[in-house]
Amino acid sequence: MRELLLVRYGEIFLKGLNRPFFMRALVKKIRHAVAEQGAKVWLHDGRIFVSDFQDRDECIRRITRVFGVHSVCPAVEMPKDDFEAVCRQAVAMTANWKGTFKVSARRSDKQYFMDSPQINMELGGRILESNPALRVDVKHPDSTLNVEIRDLCYLYGQVIPAVGGMPVGTNGRATLLLSGGIDSPVAGWMIAKRGVQISAVHFHSYPYTSDRAKEKVLDLARILSESCCGIRVHVIPFTKIQMEIHEKCPEEYTTLIMRRFMMRIAQRVAEKEHAEALITGESIGQVASQTMQALGTTDSVVTMPVFRPVIGFDKSEIIEVAQRIGTFETSSLPYEDCCTVFTPRHPATHPKMEKILEGEGRLDVDGLIEEALAGDEVVPC
Repeated sequence: MRELLLVRYGEIFLKGLNRPFFMRALVKKIRHAVAEQGAKVWLHDGRIFVSDFQDRDECIRRITRVFGVHSVCPAVEMPKDDFEAVCRQAVAMTANWKGTFKVSARRSDKQYFMDSPQINMELGGRILESNPALRVDVKHPDSTLNVEIRDLCYLYGQVIPAVGGMPVGTNGRATLLLSGGIDSPVAGWMIAKRGVQISAVHFHSYPYTSDRAKEKVLDLARILSESCCGIRVHVIPFTKIQMEIHEKCPEEYTTLIMRRFMMRIAQRVAEKEHAEALITGESIGQVASQTMQALGTTDSVVTMPVFRPVIGFDKSEIIEVAQRIGTFETSSLPYEDCCTVFTPRHPATHPKMEKILEGEGRLDVDGLIEEALAGDEVVPC
């Protein structure tokens, strides 16, 4: 008998003949997540198992953050042939339970001498005999003892929910425009949850934005990395571009022109990362540069699809997700980002393309982009 973790998946189950591909990808990501725990991870008979970990709670915490994992169950593995030993273990595991319970048996080994209803009845009876504080409720129990009869027997009473989604890397690559705010980490997390491997690009305007502001963004990337199993962040020097825009372009158009530069550079970074799309945290109407007309002008400078998963969220909904995924506290630290530098007093909300092009005509657009990309600092997180 030994203790281990039984890892359950959700949506992967629907993948039919492609399921082995997704299962292998999920096992790989779980191994990455628990590597520092020295844990052993293996796939057998449609289940993923984790054993030999140093710290069970930390191992569970890491696994529950891996996209593709539906839940984690601390379980006991033991021989199935000694049914009396199975009964004793079931009684021991439920000794402190109170209220209502049921036994839920699943028998993958159809040659086993008892079927699932018989196992439920026998174990349930033994548990009731030993624990008078319990009573049976098969529809809405307070607790459930799960029993799986496979090559061995597995018993568990705790099911710890995880993030769900699809294993990262099974649905392509995309590059996230990552600021130090609340919205963009949420957007990246939401797209990564669908199995997209993300990289990130951050625009740093030193000395107008501090090194601590840069470190804040890298901290956000590290939080996302727990679910994404690694993120490469490209830190792009953006000061000269912003200064040129501020000095030479109409004030009400500076933010939009800046955003167009960001999109052009982000696409170049995405191409380096073999990504197929960009991700932003824009929410329609939230600020002046996020009106429908403004978003159209920024999209027009790139050829890649632009994913905006929070486009229809209001701020409170975005904050709710940020709190749930653990980025809100870091995003709320009072360090500026480049979008707050040289903010116009009255930004254009209904921009005219001819005005934007007129402003950009005063700039060496290609030269500024090449100079910024030459200063690209890549930070693995």
